[in-house]
Amino acid sequence: MKSMLLTKNNWFIIGPVATLLGFFINAIYIGLDTVFSVQNIGICIILFTVLVNLAILPLTIKQQKSSKLQSVMQPEAAALQKKYKGKTDQASMMKYQEEQRALYAKYGVSMMGMCGTMLIQMPILFAMYQVVYAIPAYVGRVYDVYTGLVDKLLVTNGAQEFLQQFATQARVDFEKSGFVANKIVDVLYNFRPENWTQLAEQFPDMQDIIMSTASTAEHINSFLGINIADAPMSIIQNSWAARDFLPLIVAIAIPVLAGLTQFINTKLMPQAPAQEGQEENAMSSSLKMMNTWMPLMSVFFCFTFSAGIGIYWIAGSVVRSVIQVIVNKKVNKIDVDEMVKQNLEKYN
Repeated sequence: MKSMLLTKNNWFIIGPVATLLGFFINAIYIGLDTVFSVQNIGICIILFTVLVNLAILPLTIKQQKSSKLQSVMQPEAAALQKKYKGKTDQASMMKYQEEQRALYAKYGVSMMGMCGTMLIQMPILFAMYQVVYAIPAYVGRVYDVYTGLVDKLLVTNGAQEFLQQFATQARVDFEKSGFVANKIVDVLYNFRPENWTQLAEQFPDMQDIIMSTASTAEHINSFLGINIADAPMSIIQNSWAARDFLPLIVAIAIPVLAGLTQFINTKLMPQAPAQEGQEENAMSSSLKMMNTWMPLMSVFFCFTFSAGIGIYWIAGSVVRSVIQVIVNKKVNKIDVDEMVKQNLEKYN
């Protein structure tokens, strides 16, 4: 485990959070392996994504409930902005701030509370992505799959030069990091089936251990007939050439589902009512455009990233959509008049 530390994310805040989440995904993998004899990274990623989202459920509900209530009070907030539009004198500004505070208190919404909740959630979400992207850095039994081969490559002439051509797709810079074990694991984890064949042909004396490592890596990365360490675009090309249609269908489905689930997620989010005025319409149009383009960008990225990233995005979007449906139903049942009455009493 000690050798894994160097390959972990070390960004400010994100790094420590990723390390904590790494213990969690490592425990999930060990549990699946020990209890069910299942060594499967795809299943591990799905369980990890679902369980972490459930762990931060109170924060998610609080944030989404505030968003929903903000959409309810939006017409009054817009009317208040219109009332004081163009009034820049100190008295008007103070009066506007006073009425704005009263409006937020009326609906029990706090901008600082929302920002605080998002500030807690964002490092967790970014850290989850880093963990899923670099599974061997956080899951000891996956890292161990490669150690035997790595030990031989470290003392083999020409190994660094050969692996250098695959370093870019694994975001590895041997010149900066050095030809060290953890970086070699990063490169090998991102190997495609043809890359293993090329490695075996380049170093025939190590063919047995290379093909054994490749077989184990394919086993743990196999999910619905594809290797999730491979990019869907590469899987599509290889499957089409081999006329193997199951991997082809799965490889197409992952990016499409990633975009579709994200699109559904954005549609379920509270939408502010359309407001009058050129500035408000421009803002509304920009938001709609972003909600349209982001799912399309997800489709594009999921074709080029590893399939495991796409599975992670799909699982996350599905969980968030389910939570949003529950929050929407709960908020829709709220007696707004009674809530406003209680909030005003509390505010006064």
